[in-house]
Amino acid sequence: MLLAGDVGGTNTRLGLFAAAVPRPSPVEVRTYATDGFPSLESMLAAFLADAGVRPTAVQGAAFGVAGPVVHGRAVLTNAAWQIDAAAVAASLGLPSVDLLNDLIAMAHAVPAITAAEQRTLQEGRANPDGNVALIAPGTGLGEALLVHSGGTLVPSPSEGGHADFAARTAREAGLLAVLTERFGRASYEHVISGPGLVNIHRFVHRSPCAPVDPDAADAAAHISAAALELRCPACVEALDLFVAILGAECGNAALRGLTTGGVYLGGGIPPKILPALEGRTFLDAFRAKAPMEHLVAAIPVHVIVHPNPALLGAAVAAAMQVARARR
Repeated sequence: MLLAGDVGGTNTRLGLFAAAVPRPSPVEVRTYATDGFPSLESMLAAFLADAGVRPTAVQGAAFGVAGPVVHGRAVLTNAAWQIDAAAVAASLGLPSVDLLNDLIAMAHAVPAITAAEQRTLQEGRANPDGNVALIAPGTGLGEALLVHSGGTLVPSPSEGGHADFAARTAREAGLLAVLTERFGRASYEHVISGPGLVNIHRFVHRSPCAPVDPDAADAAAHISAAALELRCPACVEALDLFVAILGAECGNAALRGLTTGGVYLGGGIPPKILPALEGRTFLDAFRAKAPMEHLVAAIPVHVIVHPNPALLGAAVAAAMQVARARR
């Protein structure tokens, strides 16, 4: 058995998987409220008890966490937990566990994603020896590069979401000016994220928006719904700007990493706005990379629609951990 987890500030999803390479098979998956437990170790004990599995049955474990991981330790961004990989391993009776940033966990899932678990925006011609990019807009903007090395894709962390937002049009330049005035510096995360969509919404609305309260916790979901249902012209413009800037940044990532193996969109937002991504706006911005249009036009682009790729990726990482130990 492999033990995997997607540890979030609000909820944590844990899974037991049958060991297999390249894709472990889920046996038991449960979700727990993170603040319902004092630590990851106590939650794992409860999960294994609920599943009727003894810790000795677990051969390897890996966990994706919503926060930075430094020297095997992580502090959750939106919860009080401090996680120490050595302490978690000791609680499970394992020599070690892998503690990964949740985006890197998601990146581990990319090679295991099936055709049914993705939606293709651009077919392209995948280079089997090429690098791959992962762009994941959600509460924030995560980016990762999977480097092709030794016949496998190796996830490499990135903080590309915090890179400077580069405007391409007069309208985007106006947005950049507003964001710079507000934040002092505008990053891509200020635009391509849930809060970023709210920032765009505030920019395009000259008058109050009937369908959306921009101060609501779920404002981004209401903005995209109002846009997709054509209930508010300004919301339509806001989502169109969001999609165009997302397409441009995906093209940027493709160029920076020479990701001829493909570009994958993950995170919570892309599956929810698929109709907008499947229009011309996204790909027009993705391909507008003169003099490299021919390069990006040949790169496959997919949206991950697997329900929890970070959990799957953590299981993949656990399987790799076991394989390394056996060697």
